[in-house]
Amino acid sequence: MVSKPADVFHAIADENRRRLLDLLRDGERSVQDLVAEMTVTVGAVSQHLKVLLESGLVTRRKEGRRRIYAVRAGALSEVHAWTGEYRQFWDDSFDRLDRYLEES
Repeated sequence: MVSKPADVFHAIADENRRRLLDLLRDGERSVQDLVAEMTVTVGAVSQHLKVLLESGLVTRRKEGRRRIYAVRAGALSEVHAWTGEYRQFWDDSFDRLDRYLEES
């Protein structure tokens, strides 16, 4: 069975993967550094990193025996664009709420 690359939305759906992205936002980290900050096993961190790597949200490079991961924020542009479409919806909703509260 050939595995399908994870899409960005699937990748960020999991709270552990979002936590890993948050940790990598401040700079590159090794797997060991990431595991030390997580409450899941080394195997689980590795699986989550694999999903993030396949979705294009992180990059990996070797440094001796260590694998170093870094975030690729540009891969989140699809999510940013999609959520941006809802900005006008929320702005309009809050404007309607303001008008309603002013009239009450």
